[in-house]
Amino acid sequence: MSADLLAEIREDFLALEQKDRLLLLLEFANDLPELPKNFQDHPDLLERVVECQSPVFIFVDLDAGGAFHLHATAPRESPTTRGFASILAQGLDGLSAQQVLAVPDDYPQSIGLSEAVSPLRLRGMSAMLGRAKRQLRERLAA
Repeated sequence: MSADLLAEIREDFLALEQKDRLLLLLEFANDLPELPKNFQDHPDLLERVVECQSPVFIFVDLDAGGAFHLHATAPRESPTTRGFASILAQGLDGLSAQQVLAVPDDYPQSIGLSEAVSPLRLRGMSAMLGRAKRQLRERLAA
């Protein structure tokens, strides 16, 4: 996986008309990866992203090779939030810790959805990214 995937996702959004950006976000919502079994059995390992209006929970880990993985849950009835979680889960997957920490904090504002979704929802996506980076820093420090 390359750090370019997030850039590609941003370009995909920016290439579309405003109304079609929401459709792309819904596609991401439908593609949110399932939680691995060990997380399904232990929801206590996931951290709630309280800035999101919907109940969103995330957990990050690094595999034996040092590749980053973000696991997230968001309800199907919250497609915007679920789409944001999916963008981050897919876009960050497999990156190195340094690549993840280098993702600009304003990435959520850079994908052209500010006219399509509320500022509150964009803040929620920023909070997901911020929490993922904080959890990663804690893992690296441990």
